[in-house]
Amino acid sequence: MAMDEDECLDRYGLHPVGVGLDEVRELLGGQIRLERQAQGRGDTELMKLCCVQLFNAGGLEDVLLIWQAKSASMDADCSIDVQSLCGSGLARTKAHLLSQGLPEAEAALQRLLDCEEAGDFEDFSVEAHSAQYAVYYTP
Repeated sequence: MAMDEDECLDRYGLHPVGVGLDEVRELLGGQIRLERQAQGRGDTELMKLCCVQLFNAGGLEDVLLIWQAKSASMDADCSIDVQSLCGSGLARTKAHLLSQGLPEAEAALQRLLDCEEAGDFEDFSVEAHSAQYAVYYTP
């Protein structure tokens, strides 16, 4: 499924549900594969939007997919906010990552802890962050 950022936003909005969420996950997975092959092959703006959509869905099952997107390349890391991992809230996300016992979950958790210590989560709330994304994506 070939799609750019504008088409994805038009099709799914910022709060996709049901099959739309599955399609966003599939789209993101394809972009991750491209970006891992060579930086710049994936569309990092589309990847960011997909991560925002998954953030807004708030499912813990998407945390590692968002992390895979963020860690696909340096460009993706810069494009995708670390806060996008926390659609279920910071505490729930950290607990989820801790329970996974996977190297990539440990890496994501360490990044969250480092960013939290640096103040990147000061006054963080899912609602406020979602509202910031809504402003960002409003033409």
